[in-house]
Parts: sequence; structure tokens; C-alpha cells
Amino acid sequence: MGLIKTTQEIYYTGNQVFYINGVGSNYPGYTYSLSNFHPTPTASEIKVYVDSADVTAGESNYLNREIFDFTVSGTTLTIATGGDGDQAFDELTENNFEGELRVELIDTVFGGYRYTSLSDVINSFMVAYVGGGKLINNVAKSDVLFHAKRGLQEFSYDVLKTIKIQEVELSASLTIPMPQDYVSYTKLCYIGTDGIKRIIYPTRLTNNPTEAPVQNSDYGYVYDSDGNIVTGDSYTQTKWKAYDTDNITGNLNTESDYFIGRDSHLEENFGRRYGLEPEHQQINGYFTIDERTGSFAFSSDLAGKIITIEYVSDGLGTDAEMKVHKFAEEALYKHIAFNVLAAKRNIPEYIVQRYKKERRAALRNAKLRLSKINIEEISQVIRGKSKHIKS
Repeated sequence: MGLIKTTQEIYYTGNQVFYINGVGSNYPGYTYSLSNFHPTPTASEIKVYVDSADVTAGESNYLNREIFDFTVSGTTLTIATGGDGDQAFDELTENNFEGELRVELIDTVFGGYRYTSLSDVINSFMVAYVGGGKLINNVAKSDVLFHAKRGLQEFSYDVLKTIKIQEVELSASLTIPMPQDYVSYTKLCYIGTDGIKRIIYPTRLTNNPTEAPVQNSDYGYVYDSDGNIVTGDSYTQTKWKAYDTDNITGNLNTESDYFIGRDSHLEENFGRRYGLEPEHQQINGYFTIDERTGSFAFSSDLAGKIITIEYVSDGLGTDAEMKVHKFAEEALYKHIAFNVLAAKRNIPEYIVQRYKKERRAALRNAKLRLSKINIEEISQVIRGKSKHIKS
């Protein structure tokens, strides 16, 4: 009945050791159980090693000897006969060595106990909410899956708020494609040589045209052989990439720039220090979102810098992501129940409204639990506001 299926050895070290005996006629086995791993890994998620417990000088080839000829079926790991693992076993037997076979996870992730997989949520819902004598006497599992996935999407935006961060070096093209599972950004920054992030702000000074039709000398559109408009490079984007943002920020790089008449960076009326808008008085650079190409476009002063994109996804990108925090698990059950009942015929309206209220209450509780309001941290902020500034 316990929820923890993985051994502490596997959780903390990411591997499980099987002791093998190559002494005399005790030949090592070819099959090993992976039932202590939860979830059970696939062959692409593990590495397998054969080690000797009797290594002496000149026998280092028995240490951490990785083998590649193996398969995983269900919870069973099988070492292929005649492969590199079989050869390692032969050498252990020939030298009367005792050793071990070590199965190691390629990626070890801690803290998984905080979450319940979406498949477990669906199975639990079918047991607890559906059946004879219950309000929902029957429902297709596909319907439950649909509402569970929609609930996970909505929770990811407003409740779970799992922020992903992608770190990329900005190339000379000054563009970075949106992450594969991107839904919306929360913050873009560049990382300085000190490791501290500097916020990059979106700009309203320019835009990214979704279309840039090629025009002839009479300003008419140019068409291809299929009758479609030929598109070219955007004039707006080309000019913005080449623009010196010091003309906007008023950033003065040399001492002579402070003298009127020698100010090469403030040639235009827009952006002089007098009357400069706070929106533009910063030197962290700018970005825009190019919806046509699905990418972020940056100002030229950010070329070569390390950019971090903080964004939210919908929690449905991969099977591993399809999980819900235990603080929000009850809210997801109520969400599924409400939507299933609302879609059924002949369900009294007061029943539907009751589950709608229960869903709202469970959602409120989940938000409070996940808000991570900490009295000690709040106290530190308050103390920081209670300072005397001496003149």
C-alpha cells in the first residue's frame, strides 16, 4: 500500500548494484530485475557496467567497464549472449573474480514524490468517482483523459506556474527560436560575467512585420509562377538589427560625448538625456517577438551574450511532464468531476453547481498551498524596509 516503490539506494545514487560471482563454475546470470526502479526505465535511459571486486595493478580494464549489448523488456534486463557483457562475464570466470553488475540511470531527478502522474490521477478518478451507486455511473475513460489534460493545461497557467528556463547564446542573427513547448514568456534576461541576470525589456519602438511582400518599380506586388506573392526580408527588422541602441538610451561612452556639439550618440532629437523616457533609459537591451517565425528578436547590443528565456508551458509536452503537484491533486479531481457532469444529459443543475463550487474551493486551496508564503521570508523583507538613512 505504500507509495514509495524505489529503494533509497536508487533514489540517492541513481543506480542499483547486482553482485555476481565468477569464481569456479558459478557463472553470472543473464537476466536481472529492474522492479525496484519506479518508473521502470527503458534501455535508452540506463547505462550498464561490469566491475571486478578483485582489481589489482594492471587490471584496470575491469573497472567501470560499460557494456552495450543488452535489452530491457518490462522489468527485466537481459544481457545478450555473445555480446560485450558476455565477454566481461567470461573474463571474471577465467580469473576467478567476484564482481558486480551496476545499472545506472542516465538522468537522476530528485523530488518526484511531490507529484502524481496524470495516468495515476485518471485511474484513481475512475475508481473513486465512477461506478454503480455513485453520481457518475458510467463515463468513457477517453472523456476523463480529455478533461484531465485540459485541467492540467489550465492549472499550468494559473495554479502550478512551473517556470522553465532555457539558456542560449545569442548569435549574430540576433534571433532565438521559441522553445519547443513554449506557451508564453515570463521574463527574458542576459547573464553578465558575474552570473547575475539583467532583465531585457520588450520595446514598443519597432515591430516585426508578419509579411514583407516584394514590390516592383511601380510598387506593385511580385508574384511567383503559382500566383502567390513573393516575400522578402523585412526592412524594419534589417534596420532595427543594425541600429545603435545608444541613440535611444543616451548611453555616453567617451568623455567627449558629454560636450554639446560633440555628441555622436545623440544625433537625433529622440532620446536626448533631457526629457528621456524611463522606459528607454536602460542599457540592458531590447527584444521583440516575431510571430511570423516564432522567435525572439533582440537589439544589436546583445549579440554574443548569454540569454535566458523564462517561460511557461502547458504541462503536456512529454509524458514525464504530465503530472500534477499533490497540493493541486484534489482540485484536478474536482475539475474532472465538474466537467464530466456538466457535459452529461439529465444531470440536475443543482448537482452541477455544487461541483462547480467544490472545484472553485479546491482550486483556491491549491493556490494557497502553492503560494509558498513564508513568515520568515516576509519578516526579512519587512526588516529591510525599516532602515534609517543618515545624512
